Amino acid sequence: MKIKSKLHYGDPLEPLHVEYDRRKGHFSMSSSHMHSHYELYYLFAGQRVYFIRDRSYTIQAGDFVIIPSDVVHRTLDSGVPDHERLVLYFNEDYFKQFAREDAELLLAPFHSARHIHRTAPHEKLHIEQRLYTMLHDIQEQQPGYRLTVQNTAADTLLYVARQMRNAVVDPADDILSPTEAKMMEIAQYINAHFRDDLTLERLSSRFYLSESYLSRTFKKLTGFAFTEYVGMTRVKEAQRLLRETNKRITDISEEVGFGSFAHFQKVFKELTALSPRDYRAQFRK
Repeated sequence: MKIKSKLHYGDPLEPLHVEYDRRKGHFSMSSSHMHSHYELYYLFAGQRVYFIRDRSYTIQAGDFVIIPSDVVHRTLDSGVPDHERLVLYFNEDYFKQFAREDAELLLAPFHSARHIHRTAPHEKLHIEQRLYTMLHDIQEQQPGYRLTVQNTAADTLLYVARQMRNAVVDPADDILSPTEAKMMEIAQYINAHFRDDLTLERLSSRFYLSESYLSRTFKKLTGFAFTEYVGMTRVKEAQRLLRETNKRITDISEEVGFGSFAHFQKVFKELTALSPRDYRAQFRK
């Protein structure tokens, strides 16, 4: 039976949820993306550009993308139309069902500095057969289909964890064009200096680029407008401080680089759908 073009299993409040999409034409994520889930992305077909933290990766069919929690990321159109992808989302509670050493193994890919695993051609067919079986069960919901989803998700994550543990790094994977390298350098600078008064004018001067070129090229290669990326980086740190400290919210706003508390609240709610106060309360609850 043909699988539908869009499928879902579970929801973001559950330890595991699954999203499947088969899209026609050109597509880029329209909104900023940063969440507390661990994300395992698999591309069945097509080509994508994936921006993670501070650099972009070109993703081919058969690639896994590993995204830690609370990391800025976005998928972009590569210029090649049509793609088919699956995303497995795991939250912290998911790993509590396993023995400590097993949980550490499954979490290892998300703690790695590398975000891409390229599946060997001879393994691709086997992996996709299992994933399509899982999707078929999600669609048909025959008795026991949840077991298929749970077992396939765990097996897939275990496969990636083992492969990345034993992988030999290909230096070619880290080669960037001069333009990509410059935008990566700018993104890294923002990550290191987000508390400062970062403006497009100041960074264009620092990196010897015109404001229009920096703005246009940064957006093209990362998917984020300059101010949007700065705001997300600041909100990410604010989330950490709200979770881990008892500092006043107004003090956190100032500490992470927002000049206006009202602006901090506005940006925070746009990105998290919660006010800073509600975010802290929800986390502690």
